[in-house]
Amino acid sequence: MKATVIKSTGKWYQVKSESGQIHECRLKGKFRTEGIKSTNPIVVGDRVKVEESDNTFMIIELYDRKNAIIRKSVNLSKQTHIIASNIDQAILMITINNPITTTNFIDRFLISANAFGVDVILLFNKTDLFSEKDKKIHSELKFVYSNIGYKCISISATIDDLSKVKEIMKGKINLISGHSGVGKSTLINSLKPGLNINTKEVSDSYNQGQHTTTFSELYELDFGASIIDTPGIRGFGLVEIEKNEITNYFPEFFKLKGQCKFNNCIHKNEPNCKVKQAVLQNKIAESRYFSYLSMLEEEEEKYRTTGY
Repeated sequence: MKATVIKSTGKWYQVKSESGQIHECRLKGKFRTEGIKSTNPIVVGDRVKVEESDNTFMIIELYDRKNAIIRKSVNLSKQTHIIASNIDQAILMITINNPITTTNFIDRFLISANAFGVDVILLFNKTDLFSEKDKKIHSELKFVYSNIGYKCISISATIDDLSKVKEIMKGKINLISGHSGVGKSTLINSLKPGLNINTKEVSDSYNQGQHTTTFSELYELDFGASIIDTPGIRGFGLVEIEKNEITNYFPEFFKLKGQCKFNNCIHKNEPNCKVKQAVLQNKIAESRYFSYLSMLEEEEEKYRTTGY
């Protein structure tokens, strides 16, 4: 029986068969050792083969994935974590404050998504809470990311009409991601009243969100879209991207790559680097360049530590 994984709690998986039946499943015993390097071998969005034996449903095969969002939670960790698979687009929720979403986190998510072939929408939330300083930062970020080709939408999930969000989600499997506390659960509750997903206030002490979603789950929405809700993410280490390839996933860097003096320019210490010139001329955002350098340094440190 072919099915799609719609919920994962770590040990148990809920799947939906092609005929629409829901089953609780476990992995077949030897499944975990068959070339799976991630901490979670099966994720929401996966298409799997399921068999029934003695009134128990077991996942016995994982079909090829169209794409996935993958991260390392610790920079030098060898273990990877797959957030979701077979998605049509990712919606990264961003808050300027309560909690703060850094540009480094945004850029790491975008580069990973780009590398694995996933389109991303940037959704700025909690606009009703913006101070004057927040409004300025929000405007600057929208300018930076819209200029390099990313669609940016600004909302307050608690009070706004969400027709714009519904329109971009319609007909697609959408991954909702971001830090804890940015309003993922609130958004889903607003899109599908009646779910009553738990929400919590952001911690005043640390300006960080508190985890309300503890496992991933796929919800079907009544306006013709599906949404995958995932636990909040704090760190985002890159996976399977070589040092010399990172620049390829920054669209504004890639456009200038062929104009640098050296073909193998990594835009760090080389002379006559067009990317560095563009940063100095404010044609490339300084925050994007600093994000790039942090990723580059991370890969260099990994090589010094592990040799690969």
